[in-house]
Amino acid sequence: MNYQEIVKKAKADIGPNCRVCPECNGVACKGIIPGPGGKGTGRGFIRNYNDLKLIALNMDTIYENFVPDCHVELFGKKYDLPVFAGPIGAVQQHYSDKYDDLTYSTALIKGCKAAGSIAFTGDGVVDAVFNGTIEAIGEHEGCGVPTIKPWSKEEVIKKIKMAESVNAAAVAMDIDAAGLTLLGKLGKPVFPMSVETLKAIVDSTELPFILKGVMTAAAAKKAVDAGVYAVLVSNHGGRVLDETPSTISVLEEIIEAVDGKAKILIDGGFRSGIDVFKAIAMGAHGVIIARPYATAIYGGDAEGVKIYTDKIKDELENAMLMTGCKTLADITRDKVRKL
Repeated sequence: MNYQEIVKKAKADIGPNCRVCPECNGVACKGIIPGPGGKGTGRGFIRNYNDLKLIALNMDTIYENFVPDCHVELFGKKYDLPVFAGPIGAVQQHYSDKYDDLTYSTALIKGCKAAGSIAFTGDGVVDAVFNGTIEAIGEHEGCGVPTIKPWSKEEVIKKIKMAESVNAAAVAMDIDAAGLTLLGKLGKPVFPMSVETLKAIVDSTELPFILKGVMTAAAAKKAVDAGVYAVLVSNHGGRVLDETPSTISVLEEIIEAVDGKAKILIDGGFRSGIDVFKAIAMGAHGVIIARPYATAIYGGDAEGVKIYTDKIKDELENAMLMTGCKTLADITRDKVRKL
């Protein structure tokens, strides 16, 4: 199986809401929720994708030959590349009935593990969503990062303890899901959280805690005050607030605000190893990719996940080779330019 075959099969199995477009740029699916689209006009999603294309790589192949090494150390572990699958919950609602949250998470985790990476997994109103991801992580030696919605403090800590019980590599909260008012209508509201509440949650566990959904320097400083291990720059794929800036456009100001006190991860519109190179050059430690992994699973299950991850790795290594970067540490700001 190759990537083109995965895409072809996904078109038949992924359901009516995702069209598996040649470019996963948010245009054809804007406003399609349930489904993969961005909220309202879809501009948050579209900007994520388009703004990455406004950054170019500076080619330089005059150097002694080497083999690129894109290994990264995060969450106290070493991975083959700085790319991780992003969390998607309630897959039957957003895509099709081919997978439920347990089988989707199992394929995601298994494929990422085989490729030397790790998967962030989802959460939802129905307990089975999170329970399924926890079960899948437990079956694969903790190779996952369960991502918890901003429920009540007590509920979040309860779910963190579940993550601890399966030796998850880390735990995350998508604080930007506070904008998902639909969850409240379904009987389980989500909430914004104060620094004090976040700190209590962070202090409740020894696991590295990642706060997803940080889009301003001010929010980044508050996340650092709460003691997080990592800040994940994310606008929830443009799905919780219309008209947000792209994640790549705010990355550098957030890095400056964090000032080395936490790791920096980013998601939003990343589709290739070249995109990943751009984020690393601008200061990120790792990149999260979500929607394309749904295509990989519906088109090829765990094998599809590995094939897509290997594709990203090959593209990143080629970009490193063509810019004179032997390791990730060599991918510095001067290797890219804004157009």
